Amino acid sequence: MDRNTLTGLVLIFVIIAGSFYLLQPSDEEIKRERQLQDSLARARAGIEQVDTDTTSLAAAANTEIDSALLNSPFGRASIGDERLITLENEHIKATVSTKGGRVKSVELKDEKTYDGQPLMLFEGDHNKFGLFFSAAGKNIMTNELFFSTTGNNVHVTGQDSAAITFRLAYANDKYIDYIYSIRGDDHNLGLTIVTKGMQDVVAPTESQLVLNWEAALSQKEKDMDSERQRSTLYYAHGDNEVDHLNTAKDDEEDIKDQLDWVSFKQHFFSNVLIAENGFKGGKINVYTSADNQIVKLFAANLRLDFNRQDINTYPMHFFFGPNQYKVLKAHGYGLEKQIDMGWGPMKWINRFITIPVFNFLDGFHWGYGLVILILTVMLKLVLSPLTYRSYVSMAKMRVLKPEMDQIKEKVGQDNAALLQQEYLKLYKQAGVNPLGGCIPLLLQMPFTIAFFFFFPNLFELRGESFLWVKDLSTYDSPITFAPLPLIGMDHISLMCILMTGVTLVSTWYNNSISGAANAQMKYIGYFMPLIFLFVLNSFPAGLNYYYLLSTVFTFGQQLVIRQLVNDDKILSIIEANKKKPEAQKKSKFQQRMEDYMRQQQSKGKGKK
Repeated sequence: MDRNTLTGLVLIFVIIAGSFYLLQPSDEEIKRERQLQDSLARARAGIEQVDTDTTSLAAAANTEIDSALLNSPFGRASIGDERLITLENEHIKATVSTKGGRVKSVELKDEKTYDGQPLMLFEGDHNKFGLFFSAAGKNIMTNELFFSTTGNNVHVTGQDSAAITFRLAYANDKYIDYIYSIRGDDHNLGLTIVTKGMQDVVAPTESQLVLNWEAALSQKEKDMDSERQRSTLYYAHGDNEVDHLNTAKDDEEDIKDQLDWVSFKQHFFSNVLIAENGFKGGKINVYTSADNQIVKLFAANLRLDFNRQDINTYPMHFFFGPNQYKVLKAHGYGLEKQIDMGWGPMKWINRFITIPVFNFLDGFHWGYGLVILILTVMLKLVLSPLTYRSYVSMAKMRVLKPEMDQIKEKVGQDNAALLQQEYLKLYKQAGVNPLGGCIPLLLQMPFTIAFFFFFPNLFELRGESFLWVKDLSTYDSPITFAPLPLIGMDHISLMCILMTGVTLVSTWYNNSISGAANAQMKYIGYFMPLIFLFVLNSFPAGLNYYYLLSTVFTFGQQLVIRQLVNDDKILSIIEANKKKPEAQKKSKFQQRMEDYMRQQQSKGKGKK
């Protein structure tokens, strides 16, 4: 590596490091942002900022019930005592409140948070669910009103089922029902909304009801940053097309066409609301909270057609469960498309090759360390013909290196165009394709990158241990320390260290057998693994374990192939090719390169 290249790399590193330090917000800016976000959160929840004295006076004034309030639409439903009803099966425990008739909390009974606590998908009064419409000149939000029910707690298993009705009454023959239903072995909570006699209550100017659903989803995984990066709002619209809001920043969108479902998706778990007849569009948004315990805040205002008839029925159901590919796919509606399996060829490799093979191996109930090992071996065996071709091409270039050095000494380095032209002549005479080693490697790249998406989103690895790794779905951190300045690194992943070390050894070996590699390319080969050391340090241990195994097996394949490939035999083939007639057919690549070199030479002569 020459001095200019080294200087450039050092400057790039200094600029990047400096930008992280200089652009980070000050304590005052963080405080102002937190106050702003808190204000926005209160505004979204409809909470007015009032001082303590005013609140105290208001509490005293409310000792007597305002008769005007009771006479307003749904006035008698504006007061009451909250009662909690649980609907429980083998997988979920949903708590429904009479205040708002909404699901107040959901526990996944099969799972725990990263620190061993019961896994609550969401809970608390800051979550909202209800219909919004106008009646008698008033804006009605059912989330704030009290429903009545005669139901009690239910617990079902197997094929058993149960249902409970929550009613918001306007009059004896005018009401809104929320009918919740649950079955035994299921992740679903059924909900049918029924309006009875409301055609004369809802303002005549309104042809739609708005279903408002909001939730604040708390941290469930060890790495909050990673969980936020993989959490956002997904939705299905149009012709079963699945899309999502931005994962890296606050985002919102107003969907005009039909929505089939909306999902408040975290890294490994989803809260999905599915409408059997679809929603007529809606406004959706996701934003990051100032609360360090909240991953993200989600909101959806979904439109439902309201017909001027005695009874309107809106069948729908919730899915509360893991982002496990086979579970989501079995549920239908394209829910499995929430799992990010990459883009382009990587997505198809994961969906149609990696996942089926992984599920097959998973059926043997082996440890996941062994499953990943076997998966790696199978992939390497399938790709071994490409690895062999790549190595043979590298061997040909190695055999040609003495002649290339002679050409370089004869022509000199000053005339790069002429040097390349002479190299091309040599390649042509020897019957060697200089890209022969690159093309097989490029064909393997989609498989390598596909696993970059597969393992970080693989639910099966969550909470699974292997060797010293306690959880393969997140980074291992046997060494922790205070965050380092500028880069914020606070741990060292041993699996990432091992992967980097093996990669450096493999790079050294490839450089030693690659006759055509120049000094700069050799340095870059060492530089890239060191970059990935910092990049992959916070990635799942399962991913680093796979890359470690992949590098080890590739290295082993190269050692075996080197024993099978005889350099003297390759040299004899090259010498035989040189004796063939000069007029042998040129490849398109060689022809284009020769034309390009001639153009460069003619330009150089013109300048002289």
